[in-house]
Amino acid sequence: MGMVAARMPAPRSRTSCVIGVDLGGTKLLAGVVGPDLAVRHRVRRQAFGLDQARLLETIVDAVAEARAEVDDEVVAVGFGIPVTLDRRTGMAVYSTHLPLADVPFEAVMSERLGLPVTVDNDGNCAVLAEARHGAGDGSGDVVMLTLGTGIGGGLVLGGQLQRGWIGAGAELGHMVIDMDGPPCQGHCPNRGCLEVMASGSALVREASLRVARRPDTALGRALEEGRELTGPFVTELAHDGDPVARDALETVGRALGVGLSSLVNVLNPEVIVIGGGVIAAGEMLLEPARAEMRRRALAPARDAVRVVPAAFGEQAGMIGAALMAREAVA
Repeated sequence: MGMVAARMPAPRSRTSCVIGVDLGGTKLLAGVVGPDLAVRHRVRRQAFGLDQARLLETIVDAVAEARAEVDDEVVAVGFGIPVTLDRRTGMAVYSTHLPLADVPFEAVMSERLGLPVTVDNDGNCAVLAEARHGAGDGSGDVVMLTLGTGIGGGLVLGGQLQRGWIGAGAELGHMVIDMDGPPCQGHCPNRGCLEVMASGSALVREASLRVARRPDTALGRALEEGRELTGPFVTELAHDGDPVARDALETVGRALGVGLSSLVNVLNPEVIVIGGGVIAAGEMLLEPARAEMRRRALAPARDAVRVVPAAFGEQAGMIGAALMAREAVA
């Protein structure tokens, strides 16, 4: 998705900090990042359920808080946001989960913050961080999927970040893996997208279906006591050995593997990096995903590709947004 930089003065010091902001379907993570990629200060905010005006205010407040917590000069802000961007106009055109349709996001943020601003899709930011400094370091062909409320995607091929003709490409979470599957999330008009089959939301759905049939487990008893069913909670119980939670994770992992097989066949990447909150499940998710991918993908690509967790964890999008911001003002 297209990156747009405001015309602002160059930084006064190469040791100055930038702020990276990763905006997801439910939460915002902002961090002050130094030239060494060390994160000096982090700010979290909830983004779910806000209208457009409140969401923009929340973003500005989070950046202001992060900026106020460091003595170093902050010279730019980079944003990774879950939208399709049109590089021809600089508009945030469409978002499945957030009220950011047809918003000149870069111009709005630059005016409100008074700093140089870069904007890109959150998946692009994440793959940039992992390809350059994380799990894909040393490889020129890296695919990334970020599994959270939805699924974001990013491509680095031949060492270059790929955004498509107008910047709206690499929406890997919206490739269809079941043409008659459940309706996709938010405003997506499709059915059976990878996002609806293998995201954190899918994990909650699968656990809910299974616990209704097997209520006499730790998960079932927790729900009877009023505990909210969330992806992190399902993952926690899966680590503790709960059979319903583990079964749900395996199902989601297999669905992920179906998507991976298409990525392997079409793109022949050296590395596929899996990030986002759902990767907390670790090998309980990745092992069935790899197995399903190898059953479906073609040789020799299926045997050569590595499927690995993100090195930066949930901070990949934030780090990548910071990298873009620094490069834009260098």
